[in-house]
Amino acid sequence: MNRGRVSWALLLSSALATAVAAQSKSEIKPIDGIIPSGFGEAVDRDVARAREATIAFKRTDRALQSGYLAADNCIAHPQHGAMGYHYRRDALYDAKLDVAKPEILVYEKMADGSFKLNGVEYIVPIDAWKSDDAPTIMGQKLKRAENLGIWYLHVWIWEPSPSGIFADWNPRVKC
Repeated sequence: MNRGRVSWALLLSSALATAVAAQSKSEIKPIDGIIPSGFGEAVDRDVARAREATIAFKRTDRALQSGYLAADNCIAHPQHGAMGYHYRRDALYDAKLDVAKPEILVYEKMADGSFKLNGVEYIVPIDAWKSDDAPTIMGQKLKRAENLGIWYLHVWIWEPSPSGIFADWNPRVKC
């Protein structure tokens, strides 16, 4: 009788684990040009988490209220598109990265003067990073910008980029 209960418990445990795994997969909703990212389920989950964490910042006033500082200028590249306006939160500039707490929110100024949240940027100051290997987030190594004193990674989580979700520039974004 004990053996039957153990087998039943194992069967139930296995079925529950399968159901939980299926549920977590189904929670990642496709978003045209963003999810699936092409980088796997773990990255797609991270992108979904970043979107969930930043949805409140679609309005710049909410970003400002949360400690992000507005940039005066839009960053663009003549051939590759733009990054946009960077709203940064200096309190997050350290050696820790958190998908749900991007150091920078990237906006595009629209024709009517409003701002549209297009993406995020993760930052680690070079002097805060003590490893020889680059910091990583979402399975990606951050890029080193010696002239800015940072490691960084752009992620286009709100506006698809034809150049890729982790590209520096988005040809769809204008300054």
